[in-house]
Amino acid sequence: MSNIDQLRNKIDSITLEMLTLLKERTDIAKQIGELKKSSGLNVTDEAREEQLRKEVSEFCKRTGLDESLGKKLLNFLLNESIKVQSDGKQTHLTVFLKAKSLEQQGKKIIHMEVGEPDFVPPKTVRDALGEAFDKGFVRYGPAAGIPQLRSALAKYATEKFGAATTPENILVSPGARFSIYLAINTLLNPGDEMIVIEPAWPAYRDCAINAGVKVRTIPTTLESKWEPAISQIEKTINENTKMIILNYPNNPTGKILPPKLQEEIIRIAEKNDLYVLSDEIYSSYSFSDWKSVLSYGYKKSIVTQSFSKSHAMTGFRIGYAIADPKIIEKMVKLQALCLTNVAEPIQYAALKALDADVTPNAKSIRSKIDTVINEAKKMDLEFVAPDGAMYLFARVNKQGFDGVEFSNLLLDHGVAVAPGDGFGNYKGFIRISACQDEKKLMDGMKILDEVLNKSK
Repeated sequence: MSNIDQLRNKIDSITLEMLTLLKERTDIAKQIGELKKSSGLNVTDEAREEQLRKEVSEFCKRTGLDESLGKKLLNFLLNESIKVQSDGKQTHLTVFLKAKSLEQQGKKIIHMEVGEPDFVPPKTVRDALGEAFDKGFVRYGPAAGIPQLRSALAKYATEKFGAATTPENILVSPGARFSIYLAINTLLNPGDEMIVIEPAWPAYRDCAINAGVKVRTIPTTLESKWEPAISQIEKTINENTKMIILNYPNNPTGKILPPKLQEEIIRIAEKNDLYVLSDEIYSSYSFSDWKSVLSYGYKKSIVTQSFSKSHAMTGFRIGYAIADPKIIEKMVKLQALCLTNVAEPIQYAALKALDADVTPNAKSIRSKIDTVINEAKKMDLEFVAPDGAMYLFARVNKQGFDGVEFSNLLLDHGVAVAPGDGFGNYKGFIRISACQDEKKLMDGMKILDEVLNKSK
């Protein structure tokens, strides 16, 4: 046997040994996950991960292994642990599916768990679907979107978000969610790290884990008015950090960052050459001063927007991304691979939707939020009044309160809310969506109060 064959056999043996150890590690991670679940502990333990990260760094320096490679392998292993330990975790979507199942069985449910406006899309959208057929918008189209819509969105973005935007800066996608997926999967590599400020919409973490990207969380608190600490962001950044996610107005808290704080985060990203992925789909529902990330002129910014919230077009599945043309080009290639293009009739409907006046929608949501806030003040709930969006994220001031258990109990009484656990380590919180008519919201809050009092 030649020397090369001997070395290859040794590599094969080591590889199988590594897989054996991986299997053993995964089994132990599952056991830890069960213990965490029964003890009410969060899946991610940032302090412990940071300690392990230091040990890996020291090991790499001691043995001569490339430190970046060692940390990327660690991130892969940590993500695998998170996957097995997050299995079965309940979010707003699992509650929504349970609620829909109960409705199919004949039970009436007041939906306060999902951010779906109860008003209908603009009338121009209904008319546009017929026009699309007559005008021939029924074919394959450019993967980035039809030129007419990209041009209109560029003009809209320039006027609304305060940054010169061209059609080359625009990608039309099937909902903002897919733009987020595209950005993470095209700009980041397995083993890279991405910062998420919690509480946060769970799709950011899910998209990252699916791409093999490690999520580093910056937790915020009700006491700090949901504002992240700059020092914590700076401490979290290392050579593997490639992106930070912003979402303001925030889902679930409705928080809008103070301008100075937001600018400071952008400058930190610029200093460390990070992508800034800013989910701004709730910008139409801003109750205080709001500023788009686009306005800072940072080349590595990616902003996602959607017609789902602003125009009540949730079922149409249409959104868009705004970024530097080189970033858009990368995202377009993956979108073309996945789905060719967004359906042309839907794009034409979105084009016409831009002509509609949606300011009444914002007034309607503000009124609904105020209704929920007024009712919540009468209950045993603690919260910071939202600056925007369409939710109230509230802590139940009750020892041992579990948002998941309460959400399931409340469903039995005909009301659906989202458990705080779905947005990070917020077991004692619930997210209440203010998207129903005000009578339903009043009824839902009354039932919520009654169930809270009964469970004391």
